[in-house]
Amino acid sequence: MDLLLDTHTLIWWMWGSGRLGRRAFAELVDSKNRKFLSAASVWEMSIKASRGRLHLDEPLLEWIPKMLSGGLEPLPINLYHAYAIRALPLIHGDPFDRMLVAQALAENCTLVSGDGVLARYGAPVVWE
Repeated sequence: MDLLLDTHTLIWWMWGSGRLGRRAFAELVDSKNRKFLSAASVWEMSIKASRGRLHLDEPLLEWIPKMLSGGLEPLPINLYHAYAIRALPLIHGDPFDRMLVAQALAENCTLVSGDGVLARYGAPVVWE
């Protein structure tokens, strides 16, 4: 299974937090699954850190190689992802979550997210 981590999932995964859902955790540790890190999540984390809404134990720039060496594969935002947002109804107002949904749909990924609203877009979501 190809998994695309929502930003909060990514942060909790990197922190080793117990806040991840049981099934989400099981899928993340399954070595058969590919795990993707969206550029949208790094963008969102950068904005939150610059506004003082995200406090990391080290600079985000140092997190990126750790995330990639920890088995996450980069997923850039391409023109088709950006265009795919046009077809998404305005169910969720967060532009980063909307981009993650567009990427998941375009790339046939399952979103790993505790945000139940995202499933209303028709993208597969795993959490519980």
